[in-house]
Amino acid sequence: MGNSTALLIIDVQEAMFSYPGQKLYDEEGVMERIVSLQQKARIAGTPIVYIQHTEDEEYTKGTPSWQISHRITPQKGEVIVEKPTWDAFHRTELQDELQKLGITNLVICGMQSEFCLDTTIRRAYSMGYKSVLVQDAHSTFDNGVLSSSEIIKHHNAVIGGRFAQLRAESEVQF
Repeated sequence: MGNSTALLIIDVQEAMFSYPGQKLYDEEGVMERIVSLQQKARIAGTPIVYIQHTEDEEYTKGTPSWQISHRITPQKGEVIVEKPTWDAFHRTELQDELQKLGITNLVICGMQSEFCLDTTIRRAYSMGYKSVLVQDAHSTFDNGVLSSSEIIKHHNAVIGGRFAQLRAESEVQF
């Protein structure tokens, strides 16, 4: 993919793993694939940008649940962008950081499929980025209307081929 690509890891924060009685769809598998993407990007020298949701409640800056998951702790020099809304570009430094790095292509994974991933991918599309949604490296929760697996399938179907290319984690090379 070349060095104009960045891996964007959205909202993989401790809070996602701490809701009482709620578990992310395929939580272990999704996390293994996110860790693998992170490792592949680091080996290739591909920039990694972590999006960190920051607001009141579980995402209050500095609290344990706000921290990026201990399984993917950012290394020195990797970019962390805090965001107050579902859109990682809205009221954040993301666009500036990507421009500084010369990024035109994004590989996107993380949480939650129907909120921050969906909104950020659509915004990236409108801003001219070419994106890959890693179809088996994003997740969410059941919402009372649809199961988490239905939400993920739906978002892969709607986003894929329109707003982003779909790729399995095993197919992603940096």
